[in-house]
Amino acid sequence: MIRRKFGDMDDMDAPDLVLTNAHALTLDAARPRADAIAVSGGRIAWVGACGGSPPILPPHTQVIDCGGQTIVPGFIDAHCHILAYASALTAVDCGADAVSSISDIVDAIRQRAQSIPRGDWIRAVGYREFDLQEKRHPTRLDLDSAAPHHPVRLNHRSGHACVLNSLALQRVGIHATAEEPPGGTIARELDTAEPNGLLLEMSDFLDERIPRLSAAELDKGVALANRRLLAAGVVSVHDATPANSVERWDTMRRLRESGSFTPSVVMMAGADRIDGFADRGLSYGSGIGALALGHAKIMLTQSGGRLFPAPDELSDIVAAAHARGFPVAIHAVESDAVDAAAQALAANRAHGLRDRIEHASECPPHTLEALRNARPVVVTQPGFINESASRYLAELGAASKWLYRIGAIAESGLIVAASSDAPASRPDPLTAMRAAVTRRGQAGATLNAGEGVSAMQALRMYTTAAAYAACQEEDRGSIAPGKRADLAALSANPIAVPPERLGEIDVTMTIIGGRIDWRM
Repeated sequence: MIRRKFGDMDDMDAPDLVLTNAHALTLDAARPRADAIAVSGGRIAWVGACGGSPPILPPHTQVIDCGGQTIVPGFIDAHCHILAYASALTAVDCGADAVSSISDIVDAIRQRAQSIPRGDWIRAVGYREFDLQEKRHPTRLDLDSAAPHHPVRLNHRSGHACVLNSLALQRVGIHATAEEPPGGTIARELDTAEPNGLLLEMSDFLDERIPRLSAAELDKGVALANRRLLAAGVVSVHDATPANSVERWDTMRRLRESGSFTPSVVMMAGADRIDGFADRGLSYGSGIGALALGHAKIMLTQSGGRLFPAPDELSDIVAAAHARGFPVAIHAVESDAVDAAAQALAANRAHGLRDRIEHASECPPHTLEALRNARPVVVTQPGFINESASRYLAELGAASKWLYRIGAIAESGLIVAASSDAPASRPDPLTAMRAAVTRRGQAGATLNAGEGVSAMQALRMYTTAAAYAACQEEDRGSIAPGKRADLAALSANPIAVPPERLGEIDVTMTIIGGRIDWRM
């Protein structure tokens, strides 16, 4: 065994990787700053100071001079949808950077239709009616003009709405007398009751009736998603898809084992699919390598002034998940939904599990009090502020002051973690951190400036708090001996630059489990 002196630590086994000449923000209270990090077996072996002297190490140790760059714990995206993000990256791009009108959407879909066989599905993503010149949703007739011989599904940027053309409506069985699924809405023509193509909160219904991506298409999309996440310094993701099942677990396991997707994954289980995981012998916290089974995901939506599921049913669902050993993660956007989610968690606190509320988008004072009483982890999306601040202000006016509160929720003593909800927003932690601090959107509008947090708080939201949200704080989220060697190198110090420049910082290297997975 080769042993050498390294910094202020004697007789340490020779590490696999050493980062020197670094400015490390460890987020570890025992040693908040360091200039060198040693990694062995995929774990942090040592963190400290070299005092400017290069260590004496054997030839097999990889040594990287960081040139004074800042090293932080790798970013954790605490709420995203991996397969949906991969699918979006292979679909027709109808986001604001690609189109500005319904006519542009029609042209983009028509172009895709000309390149694929008749009858094949066309997937398009990313539109928001606010960004379009017409300030409305497209209709089935708009999409028919683009691709009359192809079924078309056009997803809204939020993921909670989509538009189908006539052939797609026919394929999935939606017609004038079709009943809406619980919580879903079929928009109709007033005079005929015929569907106009717009569907709200019907993703699960459609996913069961529309063919999935082929293996080749999925692999292509996942490869694109993997590169973008690594380039953003993301080392771990929490997949919050409510349809997650053992089949999706098997898909993600294949993608992980093949090396197609390298960030570690915490996959939530659809609350109505827990039995399937149990039949496979999987319980909360079960894992295979860097794939772990996470919270039970519950969708709580509001449609027509009603909550789905109703509050009593929601409480029963939470209790059933808790009884199986699963903490829950409840999707709740509107204040009524957040109130109901908080009440259901408060009523089921006896199990002592670490529950979460995803989004908590509208949070007036009475809702904040309900959250304080229930004490969930709140997982928010500061990237939405970056991308949509102008829209929120235009559409909601004074009511927008309760949107995406971060400072007040954190000040109440709750843990707040950050995420992208990709593909609903880009998985770009540094840009989202800028929005969390400045509360300014990319178009310059400011949303609730008093809800801003410090750059250090924003950094913790993507590291220590995100790890805590998945009950993994003992294993990751900070740079400390024994923890996973998940690291990101940055071109500037995020807690030292002017806040408005946070989004300009480059990720220059991403390390996952001690392996360099991406370098600029």
